[in-house]
Amino acid sequence: MEKQIKWNNKNIFYEVSGSGPAIVLIHGFLENHHIWDELILQCKEKYKLIAIDLPGFGKSSVYGKVHTMEFMADAVKAVMENENTEKGILIGHSMGGYVTVAFTEKYQDAVSGIVFFHSQVAADTPEGRENRKRAIEIAISQHADYITKFIPSLFAPENINKFSDRISQLRKQSIEAPKEGVVAALAGMAERIDGKELLKNIHIPVFFVVGKQDSRISLDEIMRQMSLPKNTEAIILDHVGHMGFIEAPEKIFPVLESFCERIYQ
Repeated sequence: MEKQIKWNNKNIFYEVSGSGPAIVLIHGFLENHHIWDELILQCKEKYKLIAIDLPGFGKSSVYGKVHTMEFMADAVKAVMENENTEKGILIGHSMGGYVTVAFTEKYQDAVSGIVFFHSQVAADTPEGRENRKRAIEIAISQHADYITKFIPSLFAPENINKFSDRISQLRKQSIEAPKEGVVAALAGMAERIDGKELLKNIHIPVFFVVGKQDSRISLDEIMRQMSLPKNTEAIILDHVGHMGFIEAPEKIFPVLESFCERIYQ
């Protein structure tokens, strides 16, 4: 069921599927809630899945020049409250994982489990922040061209031709994202906090989905982060980049479902 709430005088859009214990799905940069459609189909018989369009993406409003991860986390919390959902497993893809870190810092009691789906917890390095600034400039001056080049880079090189139709679909969806929302997200990611101390101290079960050919996240860095939580699981996949729900859903989704079952048993 498609829904929206009035939040901070604008609108946040989301979709609810199924019933049962809650799983909150948080999409990545340039995406919207539809990135989770296949996972929802697999899990909706057992769980209540809440898939949210973050501010500036999908049908949700743009709120300002910077959408911090904390601001986006507050939007997620507002949706959960509207759904009378006190607690849930958070699954965050890429930027959605950064939002999950901010959410857990602020609302740890509302988190039953965490899945970093091709995501990680470290803040941007100084070099990374400079890259964000350059990306903002390009996104402003060459919006469509920026997206056209960005989307294929998310896939393992060997998968670009294999998933050419899905890449074209993602490009079309991403170009529909307003330039202001894209820029606000880039600026917010550059400001995000480092979550390594959080991982060390929480007792919440954590799961990492990792692609060996992920051009966006260092495998070595992810391996270091995996050692931080007290309760960590992971799936590390060859021939997969940053988009496992497209590149290897048949391997990832059953493992995620098992992780959720163990939390909610």
